[in-house]
Amino acid sequence: MGLGNSHAELSPGDILEFPRNKYFSHYGVYYGERDGVAYVAHLTIRDSNSQFLIFGRALNSSVKLDPLHIMGKKYKVCNSLDNKHPPRDFYSQIKPEIDEAIGKSVTFDILFHNSEHQATLFRNGVKRSEQIEKVYARIVSTWREPFEKKTL
Repeated sequence: MGLGNSHAELSPGDILEFPRNKYFSHYGVYYGERDGVAYVAHLTIRDSNSQFLIFGRALNSSVKLDPLHIMGKKYKVCNSLDNKHPPRDFYSQIKPEIDEAIGKSVTFDILFHNSEHQATLFRNGVKRSEQIEKVYARIVSTWREPFEKKTL
């Protein structure tokens, strides 16, 4: 199951990446199985009465626990921060934090608190979004020269 480079065996606490389009993916944390059904905890605006607001913000999003097969058939394990930020223990740290967060209102912000930020916060204890960092890198390189030449 999953994309070509995903692991067949998932471990609770693994970050799963679900590609959505050419530029962005949705992320969640593998929660484990209940009654033989695999679950993923993820930050979503789905089912909220909040509209996706201007500047990529939704005020009423939440962490949800959904069956893996509902999240998507294409996914890969993406524990890319583990070398710099060791993963925390699933049962003593990650799971209690997920259980506490489920259903609570959270502001989703595409730049500062998206599903990848939430997943890395659960697993590694730090908010990081490599997909947003790539966008920043493109913007900075595009705008650096005009600012340095003071043409803007």
